[in-house]
Amino acid sequence: MTVDLYHMAASGPCRAVRMVAELISVNLNLKDVDILAGEQNKPEFLKMNPQHCVPTIDDDGFYLWESRAIMQYLINKYAPDSSLYPKDPRQRAMVDMMLYFDMGTLYKTQGELFYPQAFKGEAPDPEKESNYKTALGYLETYLTKTSYVAGDKLTLADISVVASLSMMEVLDYDFQSFPKLYSWMAKMKKEIPNYKTMNDEPLEKFKAWVKSNKNQ
Repeated sequence: MTVDLYHMAASGPCRAVRMVAELISVNLNLKDVDILAGEQNKPEFLKMNPQHCVPTIDDDGFYLWESRAIMQYLINKYAPDSSLYPKDPRQRAMVDMMLYFDMGTLYKTQGELFYPQAFKGEAPDPEKESNYKTALGYLETYLTKTSYVAGDKLTLADISVVASLSMMEVLDYDFQSFPKLYSWMAKMKKEIPNYKTMNDEPLEKFKAWVKSNKNQ
């Protein structure tokens, strides 16, 4: 079975879904959606997803969006025994906790800092950067206790978080003041198969777009 993935290559949530599919050998039929051109608002896309966002999957007529829900679904359906989303209730709860942390705290504060700089060319807002560093500090603390963000094995939480954080490379953000986090990110880039193709390459293209946009 091949699952259709409607995505934008540089998007962190879209890249997270691709990394999970790669790890559990689920074939994806990639369908590019040009968000900047408004392709997500076309009637055929709205029929699948009235929220008009990516990533969205079509699994034999089953439509699903929100990256973390998609990642959980792919594991539950295609790799139920995978350690990426452990069955043990406590271990799974830790993964869920960090997925919610990523969505509600890390990704939120990062977006508030990132988007005005990337799309409007604004200078970093000191308050927003302080909020983001607080979130990074929480993550640094978690990583002093375990080698991965939700335990001692690679899980969906690691994939979601690294997909989020790597977006800041577009702005050349320096994570070295968070040494545990910095080392963990380097480890993720080595451990996740085809990381460069799914992450570095689209991010480099997006980085070039941001720079060219600033120069206009």
